[in-house]
Order: sequence, then structure tokens, then C-alpha cells
Amino acid sequence: MTTHDAPPTTAPGATTVREPAAGPGQPFVRRLWRGRPEDPRWARPALLVLLAATLLLYLYGLGASGYANSFYSAAVQAGSTSWKAFFFGSLDAGNAITVDKPPAALWPMALSVRLFGLNSWAILAPEVLMGVATVAVVYAAVRRRFTPVAGLVAGTVLALTPVAALMFRFNNPDALLALLMSAACYLVVRALEDGRTKWLVWAGTAVGSAFLAKTLQAFLILPALAVVYAVCAPVPLRKRFAQLAAAALALVVSGGWWVAVVELWPASSRPYIGGSQHNSFLELTFGYNGLGRLNGEETGSVGGGGGARGGGMWGETGWDRMFDSEIGGQISWLLPTALILLAAGLVATRGARRTSVTRASFLVWGGSLLTTMVVFSYMAGIFHQYYTVALAPYLAAVTGMGAGLLWERRREGWAAVTLAASLVAAAAWGYVLLHRTPDYLPWLRWLVLVGGLVAALGLVFVGRLTRRLALATAAVGLLAALAGPAAYTLSTVRQGHTGSIVTAGPAGASMMGGRGGGPGGPGGGRAWEGMPGQGQQNQQNQQGGPGGQGNGFPGGGFPGGTPGQNQQNGTPRNGIQPNGNGFPGGGRTREGGMGGVGGLLNGASVPAEARKLLEQDAGDYTWVAASIGSQNAASYQLATGEAVMAIGGFNGTDPSPTLAQFKKYVEDGRIHYFIAGGGMGGGMGGGNGTASRISSWVQSTFTKVTVGSATFYDLTRKADD
Repeated sequence: MTTHDAPPTTAPGATTVREPAAGPGQPFVRRLWRGRPEDPRWARPALLVLLAATLLLYLYGLGASGYANSFYSAAVQAGSTSWKAFFFGSLDAGNAITVDKPPAALWPMALSVRLFGLNSWAILAPEVLMGVATVAVVYAAVRRRFTPVAGLVAGTVLALTPVAALMFRFNNPDALLALLMSAACYLVVRALEDGRTKWLVWAGTAVGSAFLAKTLQAFLILPALAVVYAVCAPVPLRKRFAQLAAAALALVVSGGWWVAVVELWPASSRPYIGGSQHNSFLELTFGYNGLGRLNGEETGSVGGGGGARGGGMWGETGWDRMFDSEIGGQISWLLPTALILLAAGLVATRGARRTSVTRASFLVWGGSLLTTMVVFSYMAGIFHQYYTVALAPYLAAVTGMGAGLLWERRREGWAAVTLAASLVAAAAWGYVLLHRTPDYLPWLRWLVLVGGLVAALGLVFVGRLTRRLALATAAVGLLAALAGPAAYTLSTVRQGHTGSIVTAGPAGASMMGGRGGGPGGPGGGRAWEGMPGQGQQNQQNQQGGPGGQGNGFPGGGFPGGTPGQNQQNGTPRNGIQPNGNGFPGGGRTREGGMGGVGGLLNGASVPAEARKLLEQDAGDYTWVAASIGSQNAASYQLATGEAVMAIGGFNGTDPSPTLAQFKKYVEDGRIHYFIAGGGMGGGMGGGNGTASRISSWVQSTFTKVTVGSATFYDLTRKADD
């Protein structure tokens, strides 16, 4: 019986004939093409084909998303022109306020924009490269303990996961997070092989760096990684704990150096920490981005969840959250299969010695999958469908490892039956997910179900089949399992995605608001990438105009509305043409949803006349304008290339700047215009916040300037002048 405590040297069905080893003395190109000496000749070329196909798939139509999430694109633009904004992750080059995350995910994009200019490809191409790198890391991790086929299966599953195709083409922090967490798991497995400290230290460094991408989410898998190493590492117990301490130190240093600089930097000379209520990154980390995400108590947020089994703003929580109509089509296609294969892998290795790397690999990747899934299922705070991209690498690795292990043991009855059961689960669940969008390729769900069941029947007897027939059966089963997610992935890459909340797949694939079996179920209607339950507002949104009408709230929802929202006017000077929702490059929120909530979740379009107005004498001001809420400010900043202050940060609820500070900026001549509308205006419940006080003071003090559908106040001209 194979224990897999040493890397396998032969793939299933491969011959033992080998080319000369491509050792260190061989040319680089030959080593790159040949790969590991023990691999069959086709293994490395197959990997390179997989990576190239993933790259082409993710690059397809990339420019259609324009600036994608303008919130982060504005910070990227600022970081490309100001090193101070680059370091802090400021939303504007004037360094008024930061994004509500650490800046590591912004840095690759900002460097790209410095090199290639501000455009969609410069912003999003680094995300694509992260996606390809993540596929490579998952392949490498699986290949080390299993066969090249298992690694290729894992890499393919990851590449064709719909939410992965979405987020590796989008500018949120999740792409870098997924890459670094995958690298951490890979490095822990390397450390488990030989007990060398350096691999564990590098793993700690990867997790610490991931913290600088998305704060505490990076720590979700730490318990699994630490426990597995403490139990399974091939070194004495005392050394194991010393190594874990060294890894913890590496984590603190790699993730804490930036935090220390920010906390020690005088607050008066750095930007306000967006998302916090007291200008503290530690408060942001443990509050809004930390415990608040778990219990729903996020000060300054637009709303929390409903608790266990609750039906809150961000969907119901519970053990089956990853399978419901809101989340299922994003990530769960092979989740039942992965859970079956994880259990099978642990059963198969139950008799192995403590230091079995095969069993430890299942524990590392499977533990990461289960831990993250449980937290996502029960977190009551802000939760978006795209968060589930964090599960994709773990799910893919477990699927590849489990399928590879059972295939090697296919002549054992239990292994063949379990392999068949995992395929039945994939086919049946794929049918359910496809049935939730009955108008989308209706024939596909039957092909998936019938093809999967037929292949599963063949797998029951796979140990008695000829090699050629066995491989054909496995190929049919793999195609049936991947057909559904592949179709959703192709739908995802064929359309642009913009705004703060985006989902993968075709229309109706993800419906906020609860568990439903398809369109018309709870939370039904057409999915809109905005505030939950507002899918019915799409047609009205497209009619948005002066006063912010059509933002999903009666009368525009907020005083002044969103200026110029959804008007097809003007062309940004970077040459990207806005579309009807105010975003460049033909991008759109998938169901036609527009700015929404006064520009909270998406931006406003900028009329050409308004852009020209802001660009006049722009060099005389630190900020050409100020606007409530980051998305509204971002739209004008991206259109003009000039700094625009986001009052109140993302939601318009952060107490920055204070009214006194804003008056001082105006008195010093640092802000030219105030843009009416946008954001939450001081909070969900009323108009007593800092942003509302600033807005009231401006409207009562300065001269109104109307440009097309946009309303400005000239902060250099008093109303009574």
C-alpha cells in the first residue's frame, strides 16, 4: 500500500522511460519545459498549457470592467502619483483618508499604473497574474505528494471556479489574499516534509503579508496550520514549538511593520484611517474589519447580519450558507465532492505514522477549507458573495489530492465506490445549481446529471476495466463535474463587472436575501450587485438623473442625490468611455444596477462640463473637490486625474474631516468645490453625522453651481457675495 510519505515517481499509466534529467547544468528553457526529472515527459508541458489557458481566459475582455471597483481604483490612481498615498493606501493624492483595508493589495496595481498609465488593463492585469500564480501554487502543492494528474485536476478546478474567475479579474484585495494563503499552505506542507525551519518561517511571512491585504481574514487558517505542524512535524516536540514561535515572529514582523509605522506616525501628518471611528488602524482591524464581521456590530457600517439562521442584510447564516441561492453558484459546485474526498483521504491514511505528509497535506488544506467555510457560514456582519474566493484554492487542492489518491487505489472496492460517490455528488449538485437558473443553458443540467451518473457507474467497476476504458470513464466524469462551473466561468469572463458588490455567473445566479431554489424564491428577482433586495430597481436606476433619482430609494434617498448619476456624458481624459452606469470601458454591474444608495456601492458618471469645471485651476488646490462618500469622490477623481476628498470615507459615516477641519481647509483655499449628494449623509438612521453637518454648512454658505445634471458649491464664493 502506498503511504505517500515520499513524492511518487510515476503517474498512473505512465511508462518508466525517462529523458535525461533536466538538472542544474541544463539550459533554463529545457529545465522549464522538462520539469522534475521523475515526472513523465508530458507533465510540465501540460502544466504550462494549463497556466497559459488560465492566463488567456482571465485576460479575455478584461477592459470591459473599466475601473471595476472605483473605490480601490481611485486609491490606485492616488498611489501612482503620490508615494505617501501609496504607502498609506490613501483614496486621494491629497491624503485626506485611506481605504478601509491595509494597502498591500493596492501596491502591485499602483506600480503597474505608474509604469503603464491609468487604464483598466494596468489596474486589473496584476490581479490576473495573481490568479495564474495561485493556480501554479496549488498545482505545485498537490504535485509534491501526488501525481501530475492530481495536480492538473486541482489547478483546473481552481481556474474554472466561477468566483475565482471573477475576483482574479477584479481589483478587490481578495486576489492577493488567495495567492498568499495558498502559498502559506504550500510552505507548511514543505516544512512537514523535512522539518526545516525556513519553510515554516516563510509560511508565517506569507500569512503576515496576507494580513496587510485583508487584515484578520488572513488568520482564519492559522489554527489548522499550527495544530497540524505541532502534531505531525518530523522533529522533536520542543523543536516544533520553537519553530512555530519563529513562524509567529515572522508573521508579526511581516504583518506588523506597516501597522507600527502607521500607529507611531503623527496623526496630524498622515491620512485618516478610513473605516475607523477614532483614526486608529488597530480599531479598524479588531472592530469594523474584525470582530464586527463576526457579530454584526460594525460601527460605521451600512448594516449587519441577522445572526445564526437570521435573515439580515447580508443574507441568512447557518451551516448551509455556502450552498444557498446567494452563494451556491459562486463556489459550491464541487464542495460536496471535496468534503467526500477529504473524508476519504483521512480514512485512507488513518493507519499511517504520525509524520505522514500525505495525511498532513489533507489536514492542512482540508482544515483550511473547513475553518474558513464555518466562519463564512456563521459570520453575522458584512458578507459578500465574492468573499468565497478564499475557499477556492483549498477546495481545489482537496479535490485534486482526494481524486488522485482514490484513483491510485481504484482496484480496492471502497476506493472505487467512494470515487463514484464523489462524482454523483458533483453531478447531482451541479444539476441543482443549474436548475436555479432555468433559462440559462437548460440542456446543460441534464448533460451534467446524466453524464455524471453514467461515469459514476463506470467508476464503481473501474478496477476491472482496461486502462483505456478506465481513463475514458474518468475523463467523462471530470467533464461532467466541471461543465457547470466552466459554463458559469465563461459567462463571468464575457461581461464586465463594476461596483462594490459583484457576483459571478449568468443573470439570476446569485440572489441576495435568503435561501431560494431559483428566481422568484426568497430574495428572488434578478440579482443586482448592489444593496440586497434592490434587483427590482434596475429599470428605475437606468433613469437616474438630477437629484439622484433612481438610486433605489424613494426620492433618491439622500438630499441632493448623486450628481449626474447614470448619464452617458463625457469621456475621461484617459480615453476610457463611460457607459450608462457611469463606469468606463463598457463595464457594468451585472444586472444593469447603477450607482445605488446615493453612489455608496457604485460611482456616478461625470459629465464632460463638470470635468472641465473641476480641471480649471486644479493646480492651485490640494483637492479640486470634496464629496460625501468614497465612490462618488472616486468617480470624479478618476475622471479628472485630480485629488477629490472623500468626506466620511466609504460610507460617508467616518468622522473625517470634522466640520472645524473642513472649514479650515476651505479657509486656507485647499478645496475648490463641494459636490452635492453621495454617500450615506451621516449614517443609515439620520442626518446628524459629520458629513451631514458639513453638507448643511456648505449649502447655507456658498454659491451653488449647476453643470448639466451635477450640482456643485464653489467654496471660494460665498452665497451672499
